[in-house]
Amino acid sequence: MAMMTSIESTTTPPGSAPSVGREHAIDALRGFALLGILMVNAGSFASTYFGVGVSDPAFSRPVDHAVRWLVSFLFETKFYLLFSLLFGYSFALQMDAAQRAGSAFVPRFLRRLLGLLLLGLGHAWLLFAGDILVTYALLGLLLLAWRGVRPAMAVVLALALLGATAGGWGLLAWLVAQVPPMDLPLAELHAKAQQAAQAYRASALEAIAQRGRDMAEGVWFVLVFVQGPCALAMFLLGLAAHRTGYLATVARQPARLRRWMACCLPVGVAGALFYASVQSGASGAQQPEQVGLAALAVDLATAPLLTFGYVALLLWLLQRGPAGQRLGAALEPAGRMALSNYLLQSLVGALVFTAYGLALVGQVSPGWVVLGVLVLYATQLAWSRRWMAMHAYGPVEWLLRAFTLWQWPVWRRGAR
Repeated sequence: MAMMTSIESTTTPPGSAPSVGREHAIDALRGFALLGILMVNAGSFASTYFGVGVSDPAFSRPVDHAVRWLVSFLFETKFYLLFSLLFGYSFALQMDAAQRAGSAFVPRFLRRLLGLLLLGLGHAWLLFAGDILVTYALLGLLLLAWRGVRPAMAVVLALALLGATAGGWGLLAWLVAQVPPMDLPLAELHAKAQQAAQAYRASALEAIAQRGRDMAEGVWFVLVFVQGPCALAMFLLGLAAHRTGYLATVARQPARLRRWMACCLPVGVAGALFYASVQSGASGAQQPEQVGLAALAVDLATAPLLTFGYVALLLWLLQRGPAGQRLGAALEPAGRMALSNYLLQSLVGALVFTAYGLALVGQVSPGWVVLGVLVLYATQLAWSRRWMAMHAYGPVEWLLRAFTLWQWPVWRRGAR
């Protein structure tokens, strides 16, 4: 449910094409994150049971539960954190670039946030209720207000946000455990999911109305009490990572990357295993409410570590000789036009699963959804490489940059 604007060279003049001084590893990380975002969002497009708390009875075979478990284990709650980290990193980079160029950063960044907000509102209503662009635009105002924070204080604030969010859900789990258990209203949950599926299949207008109901009935709650504070925490960590030069330094040191993997991956994997086993275990059995809340709390506490482990692993792989170079070459173009790719993913999802096109919501098994995700992602990698070979920016990035600068950027690569 997330995106990132392109990181540009600090010497790129307004309106011109980005120079060769880009941070290619950051672009590759963003391109990698697109896979995780697509994998999670596709599940939401494919089934109105996603996030409801009960399994879809139409796909209750062991293989269906196993696929959902795997997606939950590897992807859920990890990749929007990566995009958020890179958003904070890009923010600091753009601020430094504006200072070097002697241009006013605040008005320019405010226009960028307004552009993101407008894109996000359209995206949420027309394509995907789980949009995170609006959240990024609003949280970006806080990041702008805190732009002068010292790196050490940024890290402290980030850890406090992550700890308070995980601790709050852990406290809620404990409180729920103190009262007599209540049966979930299974019939009501099934009826709600089936009514939503019917609305998404009925017509384009009904699909838009259902997105509005989804946002009003639950999406906002997740954004405010889960994704919002965690995304802001990662913004701050990304800001600190650039200000200290730590990420750029570690990215060139394989030994330190291996230490990060050794420290972060075991704890992150353990938390993800617990979360996935509770949320979508292979048995599909319904867990008590307090267990589900505890699993969420554990996941919120450990998901950032798994995200850092993923970052270290990819940066390490990028240094593995010719194979690493090929991997970077495949991922970087997609990362440079991540906003276009993010919106394209939602457009394809809406065309496949709602009344905009095939209206297949609730009719495709989790295994086929995952296969479709891999095909779409591979297609995006190929398309991005071809597009970026000829253009200075992705199509939506070009529009956002034009709105931000209030002038037309170059369109073709090599133009002036």
